[in-house]
Amino acid sequence: MTSQELENRLIDFAVVCIQITKNTNSSFASQHLCSQLIRSATSVALNYSEAIGAQSTRDYIHKMQICLKELRESKTNLRIQKEAVLTEKSVKMDNLIDESNQLI
Repeated sequence: MTSQELENRLIDFAVVCIQITKNTNSSFASQHLCSQLIRSATSVALNYSEAIGAQSTRDYIHKMQICLKELRESKTNLRIQKEAVLTEKSVKMDNLIDESNQLI
């Protein structure tokens, strides 16, 4: 996979995470988890873009570690939302969880 293909997958992952938050209930837990999911999922794509332009190998590794951390956080968030039944889109949640596993 090229870096451009990976970047596209990370962007797509972030977009679908944003879209799925539109279909959750209005409870405090749902709003809290959705806000955090948007932050962590978009952070992955943004930090990957930063990693591509890293000034050193050390900087690249650091930014990629952040990407991995945010991906794991996103996956856990999706699992919590799915198990708590905060959305009716469980099939999409399963797909996002699978995609996060593949990206990790």
